Amino acid sequence: MLRLAITAFIAGGSLLLFLKQVPPFWLYITVAIVLLCLLAVWLLPSIAWIRRLAIGFLLFTLGFAWNAHYAEMRLNNILPETLEGVEVSLVGRIVALPQGDSSGAKFAFEIQQAFSGAKTAEQFPKRVYLSWQPAWRSADEIPEVIPGQRWRFKAKLKRPYGSLNPHAFDFERWSFHQNYGASGSVRAGELLASRDIGITELALKMELARWKLRQKIQSLLPKDARYAGVMIALVMGDQNAIDQEDWRVFNATGIGHLISISGLHVTMLSGVGAAVAAWVWRRCTWPLIIPVSKVAAASGFLTAFVYAWLAGFQIPAQRTMYMVGVVAFALWTGRNPRAFDIWWWALAFVLIIDPMAPYTPGFWLSFGAVAAILYAMGDSAGLLGIPTGKEHEVHWKNRLSHALYEACRVQAVVTIALLPFTLFWFYQVSAVSPFANAFAIPIISYIVTPLAIAGALLPDFVGRYLLLPAHATMEYLAMLLEWMANWNWSVIWAKQPDWLWLIFSGIGLVYAIRPGALKQSWAPRLIALMPCFLLLTPLANLGAASLKSGEFRATILDIGQGTAVLIETTHKTLLYDTGPIQGKKDDAGQRTILPFLRGKGINRVDRMVISHSDSDHIGGAASLLRHVPFGFMLGTLPARNPLLLNLHNRKIPSLPCRYGQSWNWDGVDFLIWHPHESTLFQEQYSMRPNEMSCVLEVRNQQHSLWLTGDVESQGEAEIVARLNQTALNAIGDRQVVLMAPHHGSKTSSSLDFLKKLKPDIAFAQNGYRNRYGHPHPTVSARYEDLGIPFYQSPKTGAQIWMFGLRRNSSTQFLRHDIKRLWHRNAH
Repeated sequence: MLRLAITAFIAGGSLLLFLKQVPPFWLYITVAIVLLCLLAVWLLPSIAWIRRLAIGFLLFTLGFAWNAHYAEMRLNNILPETLEGVEVSLVGRIVALPQGDSSGAKFAFEIQQAFSGAKTAEQFPKRVYLSWQPAWRSADEIPEVIPGQRWRFKAKLKRPYGSLNPHAFDFERWSFHQNYGASGSVRAGELLASRDIGITELALKMELARWKLRQKIQSLLPKDARYAGVMIALVMGDQNAIDQEDWRVFNATGIGHLISISGLHVTMLSGVGAAVAAWVWRRCTWPLIIPVSKVAAASGFLTAFVYAWLAGFQIPAQRTMYMVGVVAFALWTGRNPRAFDIWWWALAFVLIIDPMAPYTPGFWLSFGAVAAILYAMGDSAGLLGIPTGKEHEVHWKNRLSHALYEACRVQAVVTIALLPFTLFWFYQVSAVSPFANAFAIPIISYIVTPLAIAGALLPDFVGRYLLLPAHATMEYLAMLLEWMANWNWSVIWAKQPDWLWLIFSGIGLVYAIRPGALKQSWAPRLIALMPCFLLLTPLANLGAASLKSGEFRATILDIGQGTAVLIETTHKTLLYDTGPIQGKKDDAGQRTILPFLRGKGINRVDRMVISHSDSDHIGGAASLLRHVPFGFMLGTLPARNPLLLNLHNRKIPSLPCRYGQSWNWDGVDFLIWHPHESTLFQEQYSMRPNEMSCVLEVRNQQHSLWLTGDVESQGEAEIVARLNQTALNAIGDRQVVLMAPHHGSKTSSSLDFLKKLKPDIAFAQNGYRNRYGHPHPTVSARYEDLGIPFYQSPKTGAQIWMFGLRRNSSTQFLRHDIKRLWHRNAH
């Protein structure tokens, strides 16, 4: 009954998170349903099935109401639209561990007062996410930002907004989860108090303690210590200082779960806390008052709680802490809970406190791993370190061999059971994971982590000599891991599994890892795992919408102020531009395009088309070339552009884009309309880069899609001249879909061009509230006057256009079609 009750509560809460908005009268409906359920239990207590159904529906309703209240509180903490883009004065405190350094920082800011001009701003969000960067091309550094400081900032804010793309990071969901009512940039700051923390503000005191601990680790290690970020992650869960290349190695070898506060680490420290408390308690007569076992259990939970808090309450740490707490409570109250009941209670506590936890991979990997172990190892005679009393009846060699067997079985169970979750969240599986984890788990868990934690907590003169060997051990381990990660077969990439495949593979897993002897049932277990193994093959695409000959699909990515469009035919793929670059380490290729390709299972792109050399069109190319094979490049680039050298070094052929080029893939025609036919990779072009944009038309029997880059009026005039009657007759009565040239700038989308081409539909890729004002109001009005629907990516999210063999194309606009209550309305 306990498990069904918790399941009903979770199901009710989960339903709310799938809605597009919180129902307006949810509170009144909830009260009415609760009263009806209570009335049913009171009037019909003798009918067991009605009583159980009423209790289940009551808990389902309470779960829905709990999450509705959670969501409403966050949605009421949103910046008013009238204050978007307005410079405001904010007074408040740093309330969380900042990320970054003197060259730029991002941090959570709790607002105490807000002013718009001389007026106090009403209905202002209580918590916002701020970025502080030095002025453009300035050598100045920003001041140090520390939790507990009180500042006055001049800042410009916007409502939580992020690009919305398949398989990519959802900033709006993350902002909702973190309760950020706005995000923005700091223009100037004035420190009002170096420490403003009340006596009872324990959470803020802990954030300050975390900051000091991070500073201590950084100061005790050499400045060039490559794995200082790993030490910080193992001690306090802050992974932001780990380099992306190191993450690539850790994920490729399947040991990424160890580079964080794992449940094993919390359990280990909890055990140390319990052992110390038991040792002290036994030294006195106190066991006559309270038994040693109860004191040890309480101390273990207290240790787990403090460490989980220090680690930022990550999901694996929370899960372990609650499980330890349930065990301690049971011991104090004389209960003997079953193992899975402990798991269910931990699950309930996590979801009550953090209803958005299921939207994080750590939730599924942590709870999934423990559930698999509890289920599969139900017949275990005892694992290493978990005495049952029977282990003394056999020789120590037999005990050791049995413990190793059980440990290998646990590793196999976890690896297999987490395969669907790993593919769903990361689109990859490490083929070398069992080998890498065989030595990485004991080295990191029993050498690196204890040394790092002890070094961070002990005085500096001792801590330095513990952190240094911890870092050195990690360095040598990383060398081996990097060697393994570079094996050609170390990683298997696959598309994100569909829900139907996840269900089939889950059913197979339940049978395959069930308790019992393996020798007598290995064959049916192996057959049951077939759906899991099929997830790694092209057969996992069965059931997905496939393209016939003559059809093509265009995905217009919500890339911000830039361009990136993926064209798919039956067997080929083309990427038109690679989006913008933002900062030194962030670009659209790494942030958006690569996750999108991985999630779709696209591991090779046949052709890259680069419209021109502006950074908002070429910015993601270098990142993509490091991770995805390309067959060919066509573009308009200066001869000395770094991308051409990059392509040459990788032996990828490239040709200049020029009018008259054409090819056919799977019954779909590709035609180049601009620039002129004598274009080469030149040192310098006679026209501006925008005017040299490569203009590509993709055409089938019923549709014509025009990708125009940043071409402006002069280039448009040249295209108009090329669109003679013969060319127009070739286009015929096809539905014409046009990318608004140059993101809809006032120097493009000329009236002559639009009247000549006569597009049926237009779209623009541009940034939300971009500084250029794209699309320009006159251009938007021009499309409206001509009766051309004009879809803009900030309002639609990613656009997926299906150009089939019928006249009308089908579309999916993510901001409308997959909207959840945390997503900004498309208007």
